[in-house]
Amino acid sequence: MTRKYIVWYLVAAMFVIGIAPRLDAAFVPSQGVIVTPSDRKSDLQAVQGALENKLVQQRLKDLGYTSEEIKERLTQLTDQQLHSIAQKLDDLRVGQDSALGIVIAVLVIILLIILIINLTSGHKVVLTR
Repeated sequence: MTRKYIVWYLVAAMFVIGIAPRLDAAFVPSQGVIVTPSDRKSDLQAVQGALENKLVQQRLKDLGYTSEEIKERLTQLTDQQLHSIAQKLDDLRVGQDSALGIVIAVLVIILLIILIINLTSGHKVVLTR
């Protein structure tokens, strides 16, 4: 009887551990970030690279912006604003892989549940279409 409770506890624990998002932590400086001119150039290239994406261009056209207006607004940004946008673009690129990771984690959890049930009881789980 206690074995059954332990199995279900482990199943629930694996499920919670499997769906928890991965978090990265780092120290945050207490002073403002100083952006050098070389950083501005790389940040500007990163933002322009993202703006060259066809989906982004189409969405901006749908919102009524022309390419000249976008270039003009980019030149008006301060170094800190440009750096912030470039960092947010990097975060967006990282977030694209999360859906595949969640699907794989759920599949692994399901396989572990089936394996635990098969090992702990005399019953077998049969998957049919």
